[in-house]
Amino acid sequence: MKAWPSAQRPAERGSRRPDCRVTSPTRANERWSLDVVSDQLANGQRFRILNVVDDGTREGVLSYAATSIPGSTVARLLADAIQERGQPEVLLTDNKPEFTGRAVDQWAYTQGIAHQFIDPGKPVQNAYIESFNGRMRDEFLNVHWFLSVPQARLSLAIWRRDYNIVRPHSSLGNLTPQEFARHLAG
Repeated sequence: MKAWPSAQRPAERGSRRPDCRVTSPTRANERWSLDVVSDQLANGQRFRILNVVDDGTREGVLSYAATSIPGSTVARLLADAIQERGQPEVLLTDNKPEFTGRAVDQWAYTQGIAHQFIDPGKPVQNAYIESFNGRMRDEFLNVHWFLSVPQARLSLAIWRRDYNIVRPHSSLGNLTPQEFARHLAG
């Protein structure tokens, strides 16, 4: 693990300060937005879903369901996503504990990824992930009833594939996020 010069430790780098000059990314992996949504199983047990969206392409990078998602799991899942897609320049999150803890901060720093936080209570500063979460809630969570977390994970993978590859989005000129990503790279 990379050692920090004393003037560059994450807590001293200003990483907690919001730096949300909300701009529209113009390429893949320019900025990934992260958020967590909650739901419950048929037996009433709560579970959470970590969502990550590439703001440039609007692709759902990952969606992971579990009863608990600590920062170490967030870092591991992001590392796996980077192996598939390449590394983002910036991570944009709210101030939930799984994002503000040392695990994600250290991981982002060692990867050379900037970690920016939105202002507390200002979800509009993270509009791409909030839009994704809204669609997920309307098209997936409100439509399905899950008996177990593994069942939710499987259904979630199918929904995210459909979201990225099959369903056109009006905000992308009626292209799917995957088609839009190819268009941007073109």
